[in-house]
Amino acid sequence: MLWPAVGVLCFLAVMEYAILWGKKIDQSHLSFLSVLLILLGPIAIGMGLLSLPEIAMQHGNLMMLYTVAIVKFSDVGGFAFGLSSAKLMKGGNHKMCPTISPGKSWEGLVGSLIFSSAVSCGFIGVTHFSVPKSIALGVVAAVVGTAGDLVESKFKRWVGVKDSSTMKITNGLGGFLDMFDSLIFAPAVLSCFY
Repeated sequence: MLWPAVGVLCFLAVMEYAILWGKKIDQSHLSFLSVLLILLGPIAIGMGLLSLPEIAMQHGNLMMLYTVAIVKFSDVGGFAFGLSSAKLMKGGNHKMCPTISPGKSWEGLVGSLIFSSAVSCGFIGVTHFSVPKSIALGVVAAVVGTAGDLVESKFKRWVGVKDSSTMKITNGLGGFLDMFDSLIFAPAVLSCFY
């Protein structure tokens, strides 16, 4: 049952990617790099999201839940720390990549690392990993999840849109790519350490 559900999400994310590409192609000619990115995007999205049911098959559903939890709580920590630091610090927080993702900050990354590592340690009863390994996987999830977010943000800036919502299915939440950007690379990378 898991494969079809993730397959549908993957299909919708790839469709959104293709629709966004369609907007960009109307504005420019196709170069070798453009064609390469057109082909690599769906492969990256598919490998990332379809790694989740693979993790469930090899390690169990709870390990898949663990993977999603440490990546998505990294997002929560990044948002919470980034927003708080922007309000509390004189002059705002320290932007990580303002031209790619204006909201991303170094303080947010610290929050991502803390939340992801804490949640990872909270799953020790399920994963049976040591505390150092749990913290290390939390760090990996935060860093790779942030990288996926930045790659998707760079793509959106290149295409010229604020969010990836093209199909109006995810009303108010951005698009499928916005919701799953941190899971583009993280599951495949994390599964190498299980």
